[in-house]
Amino acid sequence: MTSPPRAGTTSPWPDLPEAARDVLLDVLIHGPGPRVEIALRLRLSRATLTRAARALVAHGLLVEGGTERRSSTGRPSEILHVRGEAHRFLGVKLTADRCYATVTDLTATPSEAVEQPLRSTDPDEVVTQIAAIAADRPGLTGIGITLGGVVRGGVVADAGFLGWRDVPLASAVTEATGLPVTVDNDVQALTSAEHWFGAGAGVDSMVLITIGAGVGVGLVVDGGLVQGAHGLPPRFAHLLVDPGGPQCGYGHRGCASSYLMSHVILRRLDGCATYDEAVERARAGDPDAGRVFAEAGYALGVLIGHAANFIDPAKILLTGDGLPLYEIASGQVRAGIGNTYEDDPALIDLDVRPFDFGEWARAAAALAIKAAITGAA
Repeated sequence: MTSPPRAGTTSPWPDLPEAARDVLLDVLIHGPGPRVEIALRLRLSRATLTRAARALVAHGLLVEGGTERRSSTGRPSEILHVRGEAHRFLGVKLTADRCYATVTDLTATPSEAVEQPLRSTDPDEVVTQIAAIAADRPGLTGIGITLGGVVRGGVVADAGFLGWRDVPLASAVTEATGLPVTVDNDVQALTSAEHWFGAGAGVDSMVLITIGAGVGVGLVVDGGLVQGAHGLPPRFAHLLVDPGGPQCGYGHRGCASSYLMSHVILRRLDGCATYDEAVERARAGDPDAGRVFAEAGYALGVLIGHAANFIDPAKILLTGDGLPLYEIASGQVRAGIGNTYEDDPALIDLDVRPFDFGEWARAAAALAIKAAITGAA
């Protein structure tokens, strides 16, 4: 049975040494491996690695299975594996009108998915709804919750799409469930999840760009998620593309978001009630829709080019509910990159990831896993 978390921590293993946490994280990111390779990556002595592995095995977090001979004369090295089934985490992604939830194991492998309409956007009602989902799934180790907006220390400082300001969501859900709860911006959580468990696993630098209802950017630099001093996620959405372009919701003219956000695309196209309708018009050859999507594609390329210029990442991931834009205007995206990036565009490793709200809920579960391992809220 999992012990309750120590006050001030979201870790269910408060007595776990720091070296053991580093080893657990390493095996999660890089997969099962021999002790000697793990020690080399983490620059740990053999004795320290042995003590860390022993603590993790004692907590039921790692198991030893099989051996691997590293040379013809060397001793066989034991392979360490994460015991994923030992813990279950609930990830919750909130949108303006729906709640997406996923249960995963310690390796962020999903086992169950739930999708429900939000019964209300009142914070107390949302907390009650999340608590009910958790109550139906006993044995959880922790909960992660993500949403679009600014989150500081578990408090939702601003989530305009829900009409929330200064909502202490983490503490409220903890009080309702008795479980450690971590809350963060959804793009930040997705960036971290892709860096730990997804397409960016193991890279030292990465950019995640999401397009759709909003334009989000997450950064990994020197192997760590970039987090601002004031709790703000990285913001690239208002980079200038064309000073004579359309206006965004903040009144900026010709910034990237003034072309890329779904509602802006609809505003620029008469007769389209939904983004899907706009996509169908563009695919059917409608000239107005084609022009709007072409301009948006170019703006996306400019955004990607600037991101590549800023940090020279090993990988750039692109996703979001506005992803059909890339499919329609990939040529214009490449043009925008070519006119912005200061080196050979072939150097940019652009990975377009299929969009699925279930992946965002999985990222929320990964947020809870990260908090459990690091002990940070």
